[in-house]
Amino acid sequence: MHTAALKAEARSLGFTDVRICRADEAWEAGERLAQFVGEGLHGSMAWMEDTLERRKHPTAMWDAAKSAVVVAMNYGPGFDPLPLLERRSEGVISVYARNADYHDVMKKRLKHLARAFAQDTGEDVKVFVDTAPLMEKPLAGKAGMGWQGKHTNLVSREHGSWLFLGVMLTTAELEPDAAETDHCGSCRACLDICPTNAFPAPYRLDARRCISYLTIEHKGPIPEEFREPMGNRIYGCDDCLAVCPWNKFAAVAEETAFHPRPELKGPLLAELAALDDAEFRQVFTASPVKRIGRNRFLRNVLIAIGNSGDAVLIPVVLDRLGDAAPEVRGMAVWALGRLDPEGALRAAGQHAENETDPHVREEWARVNKKLTSG
Repeated sequence: MHTAALKAEARSLGFTDVRICRADEAWEAGERLAQFVGEGLHGSMAWMEDTLERRKHPTAMWDAAKSAVVVAMNYGPGFDPLPLLERRSEGVISVYARNADYHDVMKKRLKHLARAFAQDTGEDVKVFVDTAPLMEKPLAGKAGMGWQGKHTNLVSREHGSWLFLGVMLTTAELEPDAAETDHCGSCRACLDICPTNAFPAPYRLDARRCISYLTIEHKGPIPEEFREPMGNRIYGCDDCLAVCPWNKFAAVAEETAFHPRPELKGPLLAELAALDDAEFRQVFTASPVKRIGRNRFLRNVLIAIGNSGDAVLIPVVLDRLGDAAPEVRGMAVWALGRLDPEGALRAAGQHAENETDPHVREEWARVNKKLTSG
């Protein structure tokens, strides 16, 4: 299977774009990653540190790899997701997570492409969709699919910012495409819109301040300084992607599995906060949201409720003060202190004295100190 046939087959499988680069050449991405981890900017994502040496270069993971076939699928929403941030009684789930898990959708098709290629050429192949220590975004840039913008995400001149990536490594020596150059220019839109100032400089991300990291990867209580800036974002954040001017070229996703489920486009916070574990699993079956679990998700939901300014949600918060999960109880305390200071004081006698979790006790102490001193 020659290069043209490989690309044609990829497109027939529904991939929006497919590009090729050498997998065995030197590159700078490995040293940038080492600096990122060395400075602790990866936060609590210990797996990045544990797999650093293998992640630095494709051949560090598979020394026989010669070429990388990078595929992409467009998940463009067809609308601006930013206005949803003003609907404070609703939760905002990142565009990529409003329907099927892209890992499952893409990997099935990428395996089909790899099998056909291996059978036709006799070459060895391995496929990856964010499932191994492989840096897909630098490979996509090297292959000419786009460039890593100032927000560190991939930007394409043809498709904007809404692209899922996958990679097929192979022992075959394929004709590479020309690398893409940076077209960000003087634009700072993605840096300036970040509500938590997660970019210490252009092209540098401090994951510890990123709402996507905080709502998805971070376990335990979310630091207080980031709670109010989270607004009603309950899973991920699209701000830096959505504001990119190159999205004027983005199209609506052709793959129906990436079209938003209506119930996830603006779910009511009151309904989400009432979910038990079984209901959470049912609502988010086959969704990326499912992987963070009910307790971490409700932690995020209660922060959004605390930011809503909607007193109608106070009974929902009171119900969660006795939740079995400490991360849920703690954020219920915080939300109640925001929505109903007097109610927080009344509830303190019922719940605070019996609280055994140190983090939740800290929340009660912080709220009550703020209320009594005010």
